[in-house]
Parts: sequence; structure tokens; C-alpha cells
Amino acid sequence: MTYAAPIRRFALLMALWIVAGCSALSAIGGATAALDVFELRIPQNLPSVGGSPLARDVVVTVPAASGALNTDRIMIRPSPLQAAFLPGVRWSEPAPVMVQTLMIQTLNGTQGIRFVGRQPVGVVGDYAILTELTDFQAEANPEGKDATIRMRLTARLVRENDTAIIASRTFLASAPSASTDADDIVVAFDQAMQRLLLDFANWTMARLGRPLPSS
Repeated sequence: MTYAAPIRRFALLMALWIVAGCSALSAIGGATAALDVFELRIPQNLPSVGGSPLARDVVVTVPAASGALNTDRIMIRPSPLQAAFLPGVRWSEPAPVMVQTLMIQTLNGTQGIRFVGRQPVGVVGDYAILTELTDFQAEANPEGKDATIRMRLTARLVRENDTAIIASRTFLASAPSASTDADDIVVAFDQAMQRLLLDFANWTMARLGRPLPSS
């Protein structure tokens, strides 16, 4: 009886197992590599409301979003039907949570509402702002040398005591990026986000009865 064939098969299986293990470790190492973190700002020219703030509590919910947008990776579309993410970078929070944070900070920055937050102070707030984020990406232009940032946010102002929708609006914003490099794309995201947030703040405060002064 010969044992040469089983020994050769065993040696081959061990070699394949070692190679597979090395590949898995390499993949894990790549997955845990540190990514550059970016965040966006509220409008730099945000006006504030004079006098006492409205005696109202406003709750801003996390925007509903598709799976491709519900991530902290920065999306770029090479084509209308393709979703990709910029390598080596990410947002400071998942995109819907980051947008929620910015909306809250913007409304608080107007100094026109008693309380704006993620959760009501009491059992319920006076108003809730329900939103849906359907566009929040860079779109590569046909030549592939630059891109355009596109944002679309639908907001509904809901009165909590009877769940009546007081008003609704879709906010659009865009900005050109000088290239498809992460730094240029994030600058363009920031420009578009500030414009969208300023429109959002003006609309919200007007619907609550405290319009912002013209900037």
C-alpha cells in the first residue's frame, strides 16, 4: 500500500488553506485601513431671528434614504445607473444622520425656536420635520475630469397633536466640482449643502410664523 498520493493531496490542501488565509488577512487589513474623514458646515451667512424665540419644540427626524445613500461613504455616480464610492474617504456620520445633524444645527443657529432636537423634551414635540433624502451624490461628467454635486431633500412639517401636514417642499441644490478628487468634491458638497440648508431654514421659519430677515 502506498501513501504518496494521499500525502500529496494533503500537502496541496494545506497550501491552498494557507493562501486563502493570507488573502483573508489581507482583505481584513484593507477593510480596517484608516479613511480620511470629512464633514459639512451649516450656512456661514445664516441670519438670526431677533427677540424671543418661538415657544415651540421641533423634532427633526433622520431622513429616509435608499441603501446606497445610507452609509458614511461618499457616493459618486460614474453613470446614471451606477453607484460607486470615493476610495479612502468617508463622512463623519452616515449621510442621513449627518444631514439631520446639520438641519438641527441650522435651525438652532437661527435662534428663533425654543427647542430643536432629535427627541422632544416632553412626551411629544409641537412639530416634527419628516424628511426624505433622494439625492446626495457627486455625478461624474461625461469626460470624467470633473463632477457635479446633486442634492434632493423632501421635507414635511407635521403638527404633532393631530399629525396634520402643515407644509411640504422639495429642496434642490447643486454645485460644480473642479475635479473628481475627494478634496474638490467635498468642497462642492459643502457649497451645495449650505445653499440647501439656508433654503430649508427660511422655509421652516416662515411656516412657523417667524420668517428670517433677508441676508
